[in-house]
Amino acid sequence: MTEKPARGQEPPEPEPDRPEPERPAEPEPPGTPEPFEEPPPATERYVPQPVPPELGGSTGRGRRVRRFRLTAWIALVLAAVVVGASVLWVNGPPTEAELREKAGLFGKETLRIGVKDDTPGIALQDRSGARVFRGFDIDIAYMIAADLGYPKDRVAFMAIETEDRARMQARDKDGLFVRVDLVVATFSVTPERQRDPSVGFSTPYLYTEQSVVTRSDYEGKVTSLGQLRGKKVCTLGTSTSEVELERATRADVTAKNRISDCIEGLKNGEYDAVTTDAAILAGFVKESAGELVHHDIALEKTEMWAVNAGPNAALRDLINLALYRSYADPQNHGWEDAYKDNIEPMLAASRDVNVAQSEQPCVLPPPIRRWPWERGLAAAQECLSR
Repeated sequence: MTEKPARGQEPPEPEPDRPEPERPAEPEPPGTPEPFEEPPPATERYVPQPVPPELGGSTGRGRRVRRFRLTAWIALVLAAVVVGASVLWVNGPPTEAELREKAGLFGKETLRIGVKDDTPGIALQDRSGARVFRGFDIDIAYMIAADLGYPKDRVAFMAIETEDRARMQARDKDGLFVRVDLVVATFSVTPERQRDPSVGFSTPYLYTEQSVVTRSDYEGKVTSLGQLRGKKVCTLGTSTSEVELERATRADVTAKNRISDCIEGLKNGEYDAVTTDAAILAGFVKESAGELVHHDIALEKTEMWAVNAGPNAALRDLINLALYRSYADPQNHGWEDAYKDNIEPMLAASRDVNVAQSEQPCVLPPPIRRWPWERGLAAAQECLSR
C-alpha cells in the first residue's frame, strides 16, 4: 500500500509549457544574391520572358521599326545590284545574237568559204571533179560554220588562190569570181597584212614553220635558205615564204599562185627546191612515196594561220568564239579530230621537220556578253600563264 506524503510535502505541480517568444528576423546584408531558382524541368519548354522597356527592352513598336529598316536596307541593296547589272548589260559588249545580226547571218541560207583546192592533207578538192573538199582547213572551216549555225549542207567551199585571200575573191563552180564570207586557206598572220583594212584576222588556229622540199636525188641536206643560193626555187607568190627567201638568198625564185604547180615543176626537174609552210609541203611528201625529201631550215619565225573575215568585225568575233569554244570546252574535240585525221598521217614522212604544233593555239575569250556560268575563266587564265 502506497503511503501518501504528508501535507505540505507534496511535490510542486509542473508548470504548463509556454510558447517561446518569436525573435525578430535579422535583416539580410545588402548585396545578398537572390535565392537560386532551379530551372524548369527538362520536360517543360522554357520560354524567355521579354525584358521590360524600363530595363532596356524593346517595345513592339520598336521591333517593327527595326524590321522595317532592315527590309528597306535589303531592298536598296538589291535595287542597286539590279540597276548595276542592267547598266552593264546595256552598255557592255554585244551578245552572240546581236553579233549574228551585225555580221549579216540572219536570213543567210549558205555560208561561202574560200579554201585551197590543191593541197593534200590541208585542202584538196576531189579529183573526180565533184565539189568535195577534204583536209585540215576543211575540217576547221566546218567546225566554225557549225558554231555559226551552218551545217555541212549549207556550206559552199570555193577555190581561192594565194593572191586573192586578202581580197576574199574565190571562184564558184562556173569559174566566176565571187566574194566569200570568210577565208580558211593557210593564211599566215603578218604585221603588213594586219595593217590592210581589207583583212580581218581571227585568232590563230595553227602554228607551223617554213621548210624546204627537194627531190630525193638532191645532193646534201638543206639546213638554211642560204644554201639555196644560185638554185632554182619555187614558192607561193605574195606569201611569207617568198619574203623570207628573198631576204636570205639570191636564188632564182619563181612565184606561183598554186603550190601544186611548184611541186609538179620540182618533180619534172624544172626547179631544184620548193619552199613554203611545212604543213603545206608535208602532204606532198607523204604522197610522193619517197620521191621527195622534207628539210628543216631552222627558222625561228612561227607561221600562224588564221581565218580572214575581212572588214566584218562582228563575224570575226563569232569566229573567235567558235575557236575559243574548241579550245576551252573539254567536250569539244573539233580541232583535235581535225589534226588527228589530217596532219598526223603526214608526220611519218617528215620525221625531221616540225610540221605543225599538235595543240590548238591558245585562245582568249572574245568580247561577247555572256552570263558568268558561260565564261571559261580557267581557259583564260591558262592562256595568260603560257
